[in-house]
Amino acid sequence: MATATAEPEIDVRAAVSAFKRSVEPRRDALRQSFAEVGDHMSRAADAIQADQAAGRSVIPEIDYSDIAAGTVSDETKAAIRRTGCAIVRQVYPETVANDWFAELCDYLDTNHYEEREVEKRSLDKYFSALKAGKPQVFNVYWSKPQVNARQGESLARTRSFLDRLWHYEGVFDPDLQCAYADRVRRRVPGDTTLGLSPHMDAGTVERWIDPGYQGVYEAVFAGDWRSYNPFDGTHRLRTEEIPSPAVASVFRTYQGWTALTRQGPSDGTLKLVPVAEGISYVLLRALQDDVAEDDLCGAAPGRALGVSREWHPEMMECLVSIPEVRPGDTVWWHTDICHAVADEHTGSEYASVIYIGSAPDCPKNRAYLPRQREAFLAGKSAPDFAAMDFEVDFVGRATEADLTDLGRKQMGF
Repeated sequence: MATATAEPEIDVRAAVSAFKRSVEPRRDALRQSFAEVGDHMSRAADAIQADQAAGRSVIPEIDYSDIAAGTVSDETKAAIRRTGCAIVRQVYPETVANDWFAELCDYLDTNHYEEREVEKRSLDKYFSALKAGKPQVFNVYWSKPQVNARQGESLARTRSFLDRLWHYEGVFDPDLQCAYADRVRRRVPGDTTLGLSPHMDAGTVERWIDPGYQGVYEAVFAGDWRSYNPFDGTHRLRTEEIPSPAVASVFRTYQGWTALTRQGPSDGTLKLVPVAEGISYVLLRALQDDVAEDDLCGAAPGRALGVSREWHPEMMECLVSIPEVRPGDTVWWHTDICHAVADEHTGSEYASVIYIGSAPDCPKNRAYLPRQREAFLAGKSAPDFAAMDFEVDFVGRATEADLTDLGRKQMGF
């Protein structure tokens, strides 16, 4: 008798084979399209490496004050659409972020998180294989710094600005967020356990076999990758992800985090492929003749969508570390952007962030809020994550009384 874990594997392979057979009439167009997008990635890599060598910024950077004043240039907006990512400086004052970091450390220490975490480590399927010693990603969601950072007015303006770069009419409200509780990172100097190889989140095999994703990537699968617009939200709410601790069940326009400490390229932090069309390269690569009919370059449900030098060499040449960020700065990347985490933290201080993406108000995201609200009130883990439920008896946990009017709206109260 097949086990519960084996059945989805069989179904997925059959679905992959069926999808590849369905695009067989377009095989020549898909070959030509992949050759074109591969050349596009190679040219992008050359430009990225030249910019880095000349000391020019590869990832668009904005001062929050320009967002608040409405003075961000059209050129900068175009750069964000082109790269799929951005750094927004000083969304929060550095002193505020410093205080949040101190408070977060006290919250973890007072409640003896590390001792408790050892007992439940096996529940965290996404990060458990990476942990050799002390935790670097902490499965807490409801500390006061996290709740306050999510509901900040300046963060709301930042997300509204970024979401308005999308085609959103009839899809989502760019001016209201649905809070999406995620975890925190506090990486210690010398850590070598948190490295994450290049990957994309928000679905793996679903991107090829789910009808909603097929609508999102219709132009790519038709062999016309240049017509694909990564910032068109038209079909995004129709996607259905295979449930997994590695996959968000909400719609996010961007993944992101808010820095609580200074960190740069040597501090074991984020790397990005700043090419918004990169997803077309990954999708088309899996449809080429040298990939087995039931395979998608190793993509499997329940895991992040891996990008490797074996299958995606042109994309790997585009991978760059983010520049140094300060406490209160934020980093954003489109959910189709390939990213990684450096293998080693060679700096001398903690590298800490609060993970906060952008999940704009829409029916799909509103449907998530009741379960998340229940978890918040009980101090349980957020619904999309492993049910470790550390915070049910944590001292100093945020409560409903800590929510601002905006925070209450974002949480669906």
